[in-house]
Amino acid sequence: MATQSKITPRQLGAHGPKVFPMALGCMGMSGMYGPSDETESIATIHEALDRGITLIDTGDFYGMGHNELLIGRAIKDRRDKALLSVKFGALRGPDASWNGYDARPAAVKNFLAYSLNRLGVDHIDIYRPARLDPQVPIEETIGAIRDMVTAGYVRYIGLSEVGPDTLRRAQAVHPISDLQIEYSLVSRGPEAAIFPVLAELGIGVTAYGVLSRGLLSGSSTTGKGDFRSYLPRFSGENLVQNQRLVGVLKTLAADKHVSPTQLAIAWVLAKGQRMVPVIGARKRVQLDESLGALGIELSASELKDIEAALPPSEVAGARYGEHQLHQLDSER
Repeated sequence: MATQSKITPRQLGAHGPKVFPMALGCMGMSGMYGPSDETESIATIHEALDRGITLIDTGDFYGMGHNELLIGRAIKDRRDKALLSVKFGALRGPDASWNGYDARPAAVKNFLAYSLNRLGVDHIDIYRPARLDPQVPIEETIGAIRDMVTAGYVRYIGLSEVGPDTLRRAQAVHPISDLQIEYSLVSRGPEAAIFPVLAELGIGVTAYGVLSRGLLSGSSTTGKGDFRSYLPRFSGENLVQNQRLVGVLKTLAADKHVSPTQLAIAWVLAKGQRMVPVIGARKRVQLDESLGALGIELSASELKDIEAALPPSEVAGARYGEHQLHQLDSER
């Protein structure tokens, strides 16, 4: 495994902060994948910070605020070690329903005020709308966050799941540090039109879903509280087909004496210095395994062989359901 002293930070775009090559995504600590243990979650956040991870990613709607409160407790005595990336805009109901998005300027400031309070901090390091609000020009949303940068409540502005046109329009208002978007061996869509624009504009990538929600690690759904049970890739014959691909990944990983999880993360890490994978570890053992990917070096020929062995055309099912995909600006 690579030691912390040998790990080179990565720059989030031309205008963003330098961060550890991996980020810790905390969504799964607030029920999205079924029950979780708060004590273990906090211990995992502590372990991540102690081992050098700097960027902690959350959303104010994860667990209807639970995730931010959890992170706030975890970083109370170690705020100086953590850079906080917060998504906002998704509307939730008391029954945990999803009720659209709101990225109006007034809503931006309202969401931010509550996030600062729940996290127990005086500023957010990277603040980003979770999705494009089709009712609000992106210039208005970014302009409102820019005002919060000027006021000192936000340090950098990010985006999530948006396409080339939105990226250009947002960048014209204020420099964007990074785009958070799903990217993995089996979700390579951004390579065609989005990544070239990011390179042109000097915007970094925080890649989530690098294990395709646990599919590539062999994880299975846990029941009613696990939202993956609604995702096409985890359903019926799609899952059967995808498990065959996971078998291929296992073989490739065994040849390198690493785990499938580590090989999948190492592939993302090897795709460029502007790429920072967001690791959704809920437990310290998962975190430890993921960090092992930092010690894996993949040559250009190895990358080509891995990609040829797991072609996206062989993946059964989309990364989201049809309704959710239709809402994504990045899919247009």
